[in-house]
Amino acid sequence: MPQTLLGRSLLIIIIPVLLIQLFVTFIFFDRHWVRMTNRLAFAVAGEISIISELIDDAKDHKDIDEILNLYSDKLNLIIAYKEGAVFSQETAGSVNYYSMGWAAMIGDSLEREMRGQLNRKFTIDVDFQEKWVEIRVQLNKGMLYVSLPQRRLFSSSSYIFLLWVFSVSFVLMIISILFMRNQIRPIRRLSLAAERFGKGLYDSDFKVEGAKEVRQAGQAFLDMKTRIKRQIAQRTEMLAGVSHDLRTPLTRLKLQLAMLGDSPDVDAMKLDVSDMEKMIEGYLNFVRGEGQETIEDIDFVMLLNEVIIAAKRQGCPIVFECNIETLVLKVRPTAIKRCLGNLISNAAKYADRIVLSAQLSDNGRVKILIEDNGPGIPKNRYDDVFRPFYRIDSSRNLQTGGVGLGLPIAMDIIHSHGGEIWLGQSALGGLVVHVELPT
Repeated sequence: MPQTLLGRSLLIIIIPVLLIQLFVTFIFFDRHWVRMTNRLAFAVAGEISIISELIDDAKDHKDIDEILNLYSDKLNLIIAYKEGAVFSQETAGSVNYYSMGWAAMIGDSLEREMRGQLNRKFTIDVDFQEKWVEIRVQLNKGMLYVSLPQRRLFSSSSYIFLLWVFSVSFVLMIISILFMRNQIRPIRRLSLAAERFGKGLYDSDFKVEGAKEVRQAGQAFLDMKTRIKRQIAQRTEMLAGVSHDLRTPLTRLKLQLAMLGDSPDVDAMKLDVSDMEKMIEGYLNFVRGEGQETIEDIDFVMLLNEVIIAAKRQGCPIVFECNIETLVLKVRPTAIKRCLGNLISNAAKYADRIVLSAQLSDNGRVKILIEDNGPGIPKNRYDDVFRPFYRIDSSRNLQTGGVGLGLPIAMDIIHSHGGEIWLGQSALGGLVVHVELPT
């Protein structure tokens, strides 16, 4: 079965039409065409039988000539008679077709009728391309030669009938295809609008159109889009307030701690305040995401080079491998840099060798691999680490791995671009992060 709705709809339309055509054609051949051909062959065989009897009963050549002239003129036949001619043993009773198909059907019908009406030896030569049929009949005193046009045995109206049947069906199928495409176009536009909205492109010019059910689905999508945008706006405003309200008392605490001087207790309190700032920043970044950044056309290879340079500035031991010269993608540059930076920094915490490679996959997507030689992650935790606040280290010490939001944020960024991210075992002995982005 076709995978698209258009293909399946056309299949529903075309298959019944083809079945009707096959059924009508079979009935036509069986009931009309074959029967008509048999009747035409019966008439021709009867005429040849009458001519043969008259020539055998003729008294002299004058009578034979009168018979030949009369029937040639009235029956649209070319008739000749050769006295004394006889068939050879091999030639008698042969039926020759210069082409198969209709010629064979005509020859078989004529042979069958002539055997039923003539008790004589005869031969038939059917030349369908030249549209003539040659018949020779062995008479008592010679050979009768009869040439007749194909139309005496074959009805051309059959061609016209089949031409009309298939032509009308073809026109109807073209109309059906155009109609179905117009009906399915709103569904395709709805799916594209939903895909763009899922990637954060809120400027879609989708309009409700199509059949009643499609309009209902389109209007439901627009209502959902409005509610989601309103929810995002409310969440952003709330987070802005939360960010201000939480950071203000933390700033006062930092100032008060700075005025207390240096002591082990004060240093521990400063460390706790710093950890609280990191935690709050991580929570806000996870909930806020990168929805406010606009999508741009950028040189993705240049973006990767910028990520590599930033990682090397922080002392990260990373190697860059890329077989793509230039590639322009529609992405949010800051979000992608942040995503790849998080993945590289995670690898740098546990490994002393990191390799970032980029290539185009067979399905036309950009595939990025971030491999390291660290201890890796157990396979049964590959999916768990993408859950918010999940950490391999069961302790809540931020110095050993943060708050557990790095990979969830990275996954959210990649998914918002229509891509995929997953983990695997690296050839270097550690972990490999697979990232795929659409081109």
